[in-house]
Amino acid sequence: MRPIYHVITPGDHYSPRTGSAIPTVVHGLATGAALADDVAEFPQRVILERGTYEPRYPSAGIVEYAPGRPAPRRQRYVDALGARLGIMRRGAVRSFAAAAEAVRDQPPGIVLAHNAPIVSWLLRDSPHQTVLYAHNDLLRSYTRSEAARVLGPSNRIIAVSDSLAGHLSASLPKHLVSRIRVVPNGVDAEVFSPRETRPAGPVRVMFVGRMIPDKGADILLTAAQNLGRSDVEYTIVGSHGFDSGAALSDYERQLRRQAAEVPAPVAFLPFVPRSALPELLGGADILVLPSRWQEPWALTAGEGMAMGMAVVAARVGGIPQNIGDAGVLFDPRDPAELSAALADLIENPSRRERFGRAARARAQSHDWTWAWRQLAAVLQDLD
Repeated sequence: MRPIYHVITPGDHYSPRTGSAIPTVVHGLATGAALADDVAEFPQRVILERGTYEPRYPSAGIVEYAPGRPAPRRQRYVDALGARLGIMRRGAVRSFAAAAEAVRDQPPGIVLAHNAPIVSWLLRDSPHQTVLYAHNDLLRSYTRSEAARVLGPSNRIIAVSDSLAGHLSASLPKHLVSRIRVVPNGVDAEVFSPRETRPAGPVRVMFVGRMIPDKGADILLTAAQNLGRSDVEYTIVGSHGFDSGAALSDYERQLRRQAAEVPAPVAFLPFVPRSALPELLGGADILVLPSRWQEPWALTAGEGMAMGMAVVAARVGGIPQNIGDAGVLFDPRDPAELSAALADLIENPSRRERFGRAARARAQSHDWTWAWRQLAAVLQDLD
């Protein structure tokens, strides 16, 4: 038996009430392990700060620790400067110290440090094996010498896409590059599944994501303006954070002004917990992911595909690897390309349905059991 301890960001929640990507991935992997009958060999535990959202996902055991004192925001900049002088990042140490101590008290196992490079260093003298599980490009501010010092104790470095692995490699010394393995994310193809009946009415186009410029909701609205059709319905879902009751940001107010120039109706819905997404996605025909930034994977793309939706997504980061040939890719710098893709799908129901079937088939073959097996192969090969 080799227990797995998932260390997530202090203060993050292991609950369906959150929209955070990392808890969703951890829940998916733990569920995949159970479906693959690997729980006896790899029992799953989540190292979780006390007081975070309930109910918790039932897929993994919980090891709670008392909340620590969070580092001030300015500490990140002090840390980045000090790191270039060979000083350990004190804010990162302080943030993860309590989580690391909670792991240290557990029977020896494998620690998956999600987006937490410092955890391997904190546990360098423990009996645990440690793995950095990178969901984003975490090392942009690291020098190679700092990466060698902090990640030297890591047995492996996991990236969720080939694109992310390439970015991480650029920041690592050669002896650590050889430790990188790619484990793509999966999708819950049971929870996210096509609805038997589609609501009557016009073609419905949906965006789901945080309301920040990097996610590109404004690109979709520009494409909708250029398209100039009134026989379409657009729904923009999300908030600038994970609080549906938060006041609108400047960007969100800008989006509403932009929507007023679209000839078709545009509805705005605030953030919804991930548990509400299947019902929401089930009312749409086309899912658009117009991200500007190098999305390492984009979980929403897989969820839309599992729903049997036609997916139109930016050709950036790990998105092409995620959707393969089961969706339509476009350059997010060119809204006219998105307009053309939407026009084609709106005007050709049979093409839209073909993409939906291909998307569903790809999601079923890339579910969380599949993703878990990729991870298990890496873990079984640890030194």
